[in-house]
Amino acid sequence: MKRSKFLLSVLLVACLVMAVGMPAYAAKVIKIGVIGPMKFVQGKGHWNGAIMAQEEINARGGLWVGKKKLKVELVKADSNEFLSMTDATNAMELAITRHKVDFLVGGFRTEAVLAMQDIAMDYKKIFIGCGAAHPELCIRVAKDYKRYKYFFRGTPFNSRYLVKVCFIHMGTVGAILKKALNIPKVKVAIVAEKAVWVDPMIAAAKGFIPKMGMEVAGVWRPSPVATDVTAELSAIQRAGAHMIFTTFSSSVGIPFARQAGELKIPAAQVGINVEAQKDGFWEATEGKGNYVMTMNTYARGVERNELEKRFVEAYIKRFGEMPTYTADTYAAIIYGLAPTIEEAGSLDADKIVAILENREYAVPSGIVGYMKDAQGRHLHDLKFGPRYLTSLGTQWQDGKLVAVWPYRWKPSKEAPEITYKGIVPYKIAPWIIEEHKK
Repeated sequence: MKRSKFLLSVLLVACLVMAVGMPAYAAKVIKIGVIGPMKFVQGKGHWNGAIMAQEEINARGGLWVGKKKLKVELVKADSNEFLSMTDATNAMELAITRHKVDFLVGGFRTEAVLAMQDIAMDYKKIFIGCGAAHPELCIRVAKDYKRYKYFFRGTPFNSRYLVKVCFIHMGTVGAILKKALNIPKVKVAIVAEKAVWVDPMIAAAKGFIPKMGMEVAGVWRPSPVATDVTAELSAIQRAGAHMIFTTFSSSVGIPFARQAGELKIPAAQVGINVEAQKDGFWEATEGKGNYVMTMNTYARGVERNELEKRFVEAYIKRFGEMPTYTADTYAAIIYGLAPTIEEAGSLDADKIVAILENREYAVPSGIVGYMKDAQGRHLHDLKFGPRYLTSLGTQWQDGKLVAVWPYRWKPSKEAPEITYKGIVPYKIAPWIIEEHKK
């Protein structure tokens, strides 16, 4: 009897040791948490992009992890991060502890993503950010690599590069306005939502606009969820602005564009308006968002490489609308995680990090490569430039969202001009032209 009990005890201990030491690929599926504000367009993009990636991977039987092929299972985590920081951190905690996700993609509002990032790092979970732009998310990786090495930026490139592209767009449109309307010195109104990710962009804009030969007409900071911005628009008109540099990632982009159109504010909108990146923008603004220009990731008819057209057409067919940049959860999974997992032959986070941070790979919007800082430390931040990622400048023209930049763009004096296939010329709103005929 004692011998039987002893043998049973040994067997139980052996089973426990085997279970603890079992490789990660003994799992039945690969669980990927998709975290974002699911009641908003940004979270919808996160989820849709991930769904496409899941369907594509599972259609081919899954991913090879060692000698076993595993299918992908998605876990939807609604961060509600526009409205509640607590909801965001709770969603991340539950995705990891209750749903046992292996990886995470998504996140949008920087303030929330910084907090969610810490939770993911506590559990050593690879988290590919697909929405937040603040440089601090990746500066943390360089400062404390051991803790933060599990975080990678998937989209967009950081706000320093975002503002650089916005300045290029501003300079391009400013030159068009100056030449076409005979404006001696273009005045620019800076309008940016009250959010942490925007702060470095405003500081940079205030310093750089004068260097571009233009003048700052003033700075306005509406709430990210404001529904009435007529006071700001009236002040902008009184300031005599010829151009409005917008920085909107939230819903304020719709009322701002609609009311500017209703009031026929004689100033061209240039910058970032995430709401203007989606097909529903035209209806939401009742057509008053005509001629609004925004930095964007995708546009119909543009082909930077052989992956872009296929992805955009497949997304439209699947969901009936254009992808916004948060739908790059698709690229983060299909071209980032999936091949790296198969190369590592494991779900071990450390093995995957070591491979992923040194890869360069094509995605529908260009080439992903990860930067190092001046000291040679890994940042896990995205490289910017013609060889890598540049984004697009898109404009609403009579009900259609078309790409207008890069159009004959010269990144440097020595570089050749760049115009992607499918780019069309920028148009000035007729009421702006009429205003300057007076």
